[in-house]
Amino acid sequence: MQRRTFLTGTGAAGLALGSGLATARTKAEHDWKMVTTWPKNFPGLGTGAEKLAKLIGEMSGGRIHVKVYGGNELVPPFEVFDAVSRGTAEMGHGAAYYWKGKSEVAQFFSTVPFGMTAQEMNGWLYYGGGIELWTELYAQFGLVPAAAGNTGVQMGGWFNKEINSVEDLKGLKMRIPGLGGEVLRRAGGTPVNLPGGELFTSLQSGAIDATEWVGPYNDLAFGLYKAAKYYYYPGWHEPGTTLEAMINKEVFDALPADLQSIVTNACKVVNQDMLAEYTARNPAALQSLRDDHGVDVRKFPDDVIAKLRALSQEVVAEIADKDDFSRRVYSSYEKFLGQSKAWSAISELTYLQARDETAG
Repeated sequence: MQRRTFLTGTGAAGLALGSGLATARTKAEHDWKMVTTWPKNFPGLGTGAEKLAKLIGEMSGGRIHVKVYGGNELVPPFEVFDAVSRGTAEMGHGAAYYWKGKSEVAQFFSTVPFGMTAQEMNGWLYYGGGIELWTELYAQFGLVPAAAGNTGVQMGGWFNKEINSVEDLKGLKMRIPGLGGEVLRRAGGTPVNLPGGELFTSLQSGAIDATEWVGPYNDLAFGLYKAAKYYYYPGWHEPGTTLEAMINKEVFDALPADLQSIVTNACKVVNQDMLAEYTARNPAALQSLRDDHGVDVRKFPDDVIAKLRALSQEVVAEIADKDDFSRRVYSSYEKFLGQSKAWSAISELTYLQARDETAG
């Protein structure tokens, strides 16, 4: 009886100890905050940040727990870069063109007007030396960057007046970030940088005359069709916008190798997943905008596109000439873009033309 009682007690103690060890193993070793430039849970962008946080938690077996904060929940949208750099948050999610005040060439790692598509950006970043240059740049600010989403080719934006010529761009107050904003300035317009949460009221009130955001999927969610008459394409300013995750470098470097790999590969998964989501959601959203809301969808006139292309080349070349590092980024980007153009001319471009002719 005594032996049986001892064994029973020992077994119970073992179960309790085992339970305690299991709890200890599942308790997060790293509690992170992720600050974003997007409204909380906004479709595609905000939910993409949430997916990234969830994936990191799952892939790490709970060793890393990431809590996501939308724009203005912990820090204002345009203070994400500084917040992660100084360690207020361990991680951020946004777009590199928001940080041109830190480095103008950073914009190359988000999107360049008349530049690379999403597929080409991924090719350059992962296999063309882009991520190495991006890492070198962000290391100066104590950050580690990663591609963590792409919206694909965007729309040209919402306008409360018709754009029939280059003259119609003069005096136009438009929310448009990054290099595209500087191009608009040179065309005679006034670029305004606003976070997504302020677009509808600014457009509706007349504080701005036009705004670009993303594309049908996101623009429908924001209800921008209620505040503007005309929806223009193509998105010359954002042909394939890479969204970024940034991690505080000191925090990242302190992780063991397996967790570093989990974080970087979770970013790759989300990068691909977001592009797939936009590819799936945009067509239905565009149809809804046209059929359900009577949106007037228009193509920019050819002469307007030609002028914007010429100005874009000027803007990009000037940034490239700022310093040695900018020249290196520009050289790498342009080399890859040139090769991509030669390939796409006989692959995707000709295929899409053949498909459309067949469909017609």
